Amino acid sequence: MRKSLFLTACCLLMASGLFAQIPALERVEPMFWWVGMSNPNVQLIVHGDHISSRNVTLNYPGVKLVAVHKVENPNYLFLDLRISLDAHPGTFPISFIKTGQKALVYNYSLKERNHAVDRAQGVTNKDLIYLIMPDRFSNGDLSNDSVAGMREQGINRAKMYSRHGGDLQGIMNHLDYLKDLGVTAIWLTPAIENDEPSASYHGYAVTDHYKIDPRYGTNALYKKFVEKCHSMGLKVVMDLVHNHAGTEGYTIMDMPMKSWVHQWPKYTKSNFRDAVVMDPHASPADRKQMLDGWFDNRMADMNENNPYVQNFLTQNHIWWVEYAGVDGFRLDTYPYNDPEYMAKWAMDVKAEFPHLSIFGETLVWSAANQAFFTEGNTVNRGFDTHLPGVTDGVWKEAVYEALNGHEGWTDGVNRLYAVMAQDFLYKDATKNTIFLDNHDMSRFLSVVGEDMNKYRSGMAMLMTMRGVPQMYYGDEILMKNFSNPDGLVREDFSGGWTGDKNNKFIAEGRNEKENEAFNYVRKLANYRKNTPALQTGKMMQYITEKGIYVYFRYDDKKTVMVIYNSHEKEETTTTERYYERIKGAKKAKNVITDETIDLNKLTIPGKSTLVLELIN
Repeated sequence: MRKSLFLTACCLLMASGLFAQIPALERVEPMFWWVGMSNPNVQLIVHGDHISSRNVTLNYPGVKLVAVHKVENPNYLFLDLRISLDAHPGTFPISFIKTGQKALVYNYSLKERNHAVDRAQGVTNKDLIYLIMPDRFSNGDLSNDSVAGMREQGINRAKMYSRHGGDLQGIMNHLDYLKDLGVTAIWLTPAIENDEPSASYHGYAVTDHYKIDPRYGTNALYKKFVEKCHSMGLKVVMDLVHNHAGTEGYTIMDMPMKSWVHQWPKYTKSNFRDAVVMDPHASPADRKQMLDGWFDNRMADMNENNPYVQNFLTQNHIWWVEYAGVDGFRLDTYPYNDPEYMAKWAMDVKAEFPHLSIFGETLVWSAANQAFFTEGNTVNRGFDTHLPGVTDGVWKEAVYEALNGHEGWTDGVNRLYAVMAQDFLYKDATKNTIFLDNHDMSRFLSVVGEDMNKYRSGMAMLMTMRGVPQMYYGDEILMKNFSNPDGLVREDFSGGWTGDKNNKFIAEGRNEKENEAFNYVRKLANYRKNTPALQTGKMMQYITEKGIYVYFRYDDKKTVMVIYNSHEKEETTTTERYYERIKGAKKAKNVITDETIDLNKLTIPGKSTLVLELIN
């Protein structure tokens, strides 16, 4: 821990001494912009050695320099530009002038917007998201395994907290695998530069908001990755971190002002208690520590009440959508952010990209807590967050209870029924992202005790319930481990590295059990991809009876019946009770086996699930 970062606000600002040798004009961000944006205003952040001692001039038709802001740190200027609707694409000089010295010039470009229909198209309940940690999926470019000048050098696959060498090219090399699996959208943990000394392979300690980490590739390659995905009918979700930034980034090491991050007399960590945000009886001190405390000593907590910080973050996120054409945002650590700013952020982003989808990470422990963060003021919060959906961790826990728990009035499978019954709390629960595991928690297979019946049942629920399903890389080939520590659930995808003993990307490299799992997931995922009733159809569930839980997904054209036997032993049931949705159907197709079965009487093995398409 660098002592200068955590003593006092004054000492933190004095970190500017670390940048004593910065160039006279180190950078301008955003480095270019576009004409025809919904918001005509853009604020440039200019960093350079005592740049504030210079006067600023520019002359370009349709562009007005509205204001020049000088702040506490003389190494910064903030320039307010207004770009009129009649401005044309082009390049013009911005001059930084000081008497007796040579003028500094930055050639700023305004570009034409890209209006292709497959850009910023949104990720919806029609999709299946596949979450990838780039460093751990596949190494497609050996030349970027070690990048000169970066604080962490080389790769070491034997150490869980070291870099392993996975990159964008490696992911691009295996898009056919994902397409075949039935995936329609790819979410990468942040691919933005994380130039920390160690253990930043996860991507959540950003040090350069406008730069893809060189160990993954370049900005141009990221754009090419998105374009290749789109050409294959795959969408891309970008992972954003509003709440914190890596301590080695230039805006932290040489902060524009004391209030750029939340300051404490000594290093203070968040208490991580989301309840204080919504608790009407909460201590203001507890609430402040939750929102303003640091996530980690290498993750400075951004002060989102600062208007310069707000502009910096919002413009950066808009920039990435327009530059690369990503289709959606996943918002990291959503409850820790300033709520008013996040609501404004959502409106600003949607004003530019109306179809872009947004979902926030809310690892909380009740449906009401989750709904508190979603749009519509449905739980009397007092204002609209404009957040369409959340990561539905409460649904995940209910599925685990249904698979592992013992049946009771509110336990076992009845917990899942009860959680689904609370969908009234949301403006639209179908916009929630449902999942069984991710990069921060134990692998699904391990949580269900490596029981294949439970595994198949959980996957069936993931593919057939309301919401946007998301799976974690390797779940389909039975990757396992408990998150103790988290590096154990971030292992390499075997076959993604030259010389790997087994290549799990192909059937020949998987063992019999792995192929059984892969084929099961692929069958369900592709069936879902071709069945609107499972995407946008309505849902009807029935109270559990004798351990059997039944729900239907249906639209005007098709009805899918899902039956889960929560008991350990085989159970037989008749179907008269479900007449409202069966509507006289006598037979159904087993989606997995393609066999036609009689609906009059069903036999379901223990902890197993049947997915049946009714035949009218």
